[in-house]
Amino acid sequence: MIAPNDKIMVCLSGGKDSYCMLDLLLHFQKTSPIKFEIVAVNLDQKQPGFPQDILPNYLKSLGIDFKIVEKDTYSIVKEKIPEGKTMCSLCSRLRRGILYSTANELGATKIALGHHRNDIIETLFLNMFFSGRLKAMAPKLRSNDGKNIVIRPLSYCYEDDLTEYAKIKKFPIIPCNLCGSQENLQRKVIKDILKNWEKNYPGRLDNIFNSLQRVSASHLLDRELYNFDLLKRNTEDLEVTDGIDFINILDSKDKILNKELVYD
Repeated sequence: MIAPNDKIMVCLSGGKDSYCMLDLLLHFQKTSPIKFEIVAVNLDQKQPGFPQDILPNYLKSLGIDFKIVEKDTYSIVKEKIPEGKTMCSLCSRLRRGILYSTANELGATKIALGHHRNDIIETLFLNMFFSGRLKAMAPKLRSNDGKNIVIRPLSYCYEDDLTEYAKIKKFPIIPCNLCGSQENLQRKVIKDILKNWEKNYPGRLDNIFNSLQRVSASHLLDRELYNFDLLKRNTEDLEVTDGIDFINILDSKDKILNKELVYD
């Protein structure tokens, strides 16, 4: 995710995940064999009651470069989103655009976001259930405009571990009053489903996460991802048994290996 001489813009929200990410990246900066810079950035969205002094004081105590970006996205979201509707979609789009612009202003080569393993699984089901898309979050990706590289250093970290780490480190957590209090959030629905699954079937979330790293494109239905029109029979491997033709073409990933059960 990080290359020599990178300048990493670490997006700090004031939540446990971004605090953990910054803390771990600062550790790696000291111990890594490669050199890279870190600049912490917080977007002050002008939420009522947001404690403006906590993050600057914390970052000053660390002695690192940082920037506080002040943009009143709160008023825009409240104006555009009807009462009772979830605000996350518009809020995240506005926030993303501002962070991309800030990265360009700072000359950052990478933008670090604090999404973890559980966030990735939740996003997978959010897209499936509510958008009809098979899509999650990549540990590293290029923005649509091609000008920014986003990394998620916590992609393989469990949320429970981050929660415990944040308690040990006693980070000054700042709650999100804009959307965190909304009880009808789709992400909360998915989170509850996943918690019940893991409670009743331990290890299920690990299997789901592992499946994102073992994709058989030929066994999905996306014609842009896999060109089914080019599929032809391999007649050289054709054998005839009882008048039925069998083609001995098996993708090694689709075999039963090490007693794994693969469903077709």
